[in-house]
Amino acid sequence: MSSTPISGPSNSVPVRRPSGSGRRCSKSGCNATAAKTLIYIYSDSTAVLGPLSTYSEPHSFDFCDAHSERLTVPRGWTVIRHEDGLVREEPRAEDLMAIADAVREVATQELTPRKQQPEVGRRGHLRVLPNQE
Repeated sequence: MSSTPISGPSNSVPVRRPSGSGRRCSKSGCNATAAKTLIYIYSDSTAVLGPLSTYSEPHSFDFCDAHSERLTVPRGWTVIRHEDGLVREEPRAEDLMAIADAVREVATQELTPRKQQPEVGRRGHLRVLPNQE
């Protein structure tokens, strides 16, 4: 999680800010814009390289395209590469109309709360116990 302190008299409150396109490659000396995020899973000896994450996390590394392609890991480790080559298609008109119909249906339902009958012999967190004579 990226924490940026709030300016002012009390700097102890961290704020989580979403990443922008201004994040740079984590390799020292590289000023290229980050394109991929690398995360290590030490328990599985695995490195996961995927699309640039939404938030900059403290134990992840952002790499430019050039450095992400030349990535090497320790011997015995596995690299999982998630390619972002999926084709994203626009929602179809039928899908949008189905969502709009569902919203209209919910909006027309009666939203009056039902009256609940209190449990006999119970009031709040206290309970009345019958005499055991």
